Amino acid sequence: MEVIINIFGRKFRLKNIYTFAVTIFDHKNKKRKDYMENYLISIDNIENMIYEIRGVQVMLDSDLARLYQCVNGTKDINKAVKRNIERFPEQFMFQLSNNEYDTLRFQFGTSKDKGGRRYAPYAFTEQGVAMLSSVLHSEIAIQVSIKIMDIFVKMRHYINYNNVLLPNKILLLEDKVDNNTKRIEELFDMFNPKDITKNKIYFEGDYYDAYSFLINTLNSAKQEIIIIDNYAGKGLLDILKKINKKTIIVSKNIDDKIMNKYQNQYKNVLFIHNELFHDRFIIIDRIRLFICGSSLKDFGKKCFGISELSDKEYILKILDKVFNKKQS
Repeated sequence: MEVIINIFGRKFRLKNIYTFAVTIFDHKNKKRKDYMENYLISIDNIENMIYEIRGVQVMLDSDLARLYQCVNGTKDINKAVKRNIERFPEQFMFQLSNNEYDTLRFQFGTSKDKGGRRYAPYAFTEQGVAMLSSVLHSEIAIQVSIKIMDIFVKMRHYINYNNVLLPNKILLLEDKVDNNTKRIEELFDMFNPKDITKNKIYFEGDYYDAYSFLINTLNSAKQEIIIIDNYAGKGLLDILKKINKKTIIVSKNIDDKIMNKYQNQYKNVLFIHNELFHDRFIIIDRIRLFICGSSLKDFGKKCFGISELSDKEYILKILDKVFNKKQS
């Protein structure tokens, strides 16, 4: 006898009871297979189910029960654990205290199981999750556990990167920034921002520009100025008293009266008598050397040039002539 039966929203035309039973079995298996495939695709958010409790990453029994499709929820997990309790030491599984559970629910918005829980949940570490899948004897539990292990590994690498590698990279970057900052400061120390050009030529009548360059150069000194000029006199001292930097004047024609009067009032200039030099030199902080084609007192009177020499050996040789072979 032929009958028509509506099952799961579909109509089946059946000839006998055997056909009815086989049809129901096949239909249920197909729906379950489709459900498993869709479910496995949808578990990409497992990382949102991993929490850090007591300093370790764990998953709760309720989340694992849903992922493993346990028919009776956490009861199936509890039974499996109790049957194999020797496989679940504390480093694999532990029960949350009420305070820990309340804190977890408050921070992450985790909710109680439908109908409420009579006990605090159990937390499974990475090793505990692997062990749980082995005692459940479920194909889907094995498949899901593989996915969970991959996510645990990725999260561990991410945490190690943030805790170890990233801080080291930041420190290296900070060191590079500090080194670059120091180099920039050194460059600013070497060059006067107001006058970067190393070579200058001044023509007759360029009084202001020539003296402006001289004053800017002297003001760039942070510690010491050395001036070698056989015709240093009152005009130069008038400039130096306003700059008020430690200064050494090296010359063979120093007016003793002017020198004594200046030193009685100002203490920033040391005079050294020396007849070893013909040209005029200015040394700033013993790292910058200028050579002048005119005495400082004659700046702007005639055409002359002034250049900065970059060879540090010249500075050392000149300093040696000033201090080690100075004449009295």
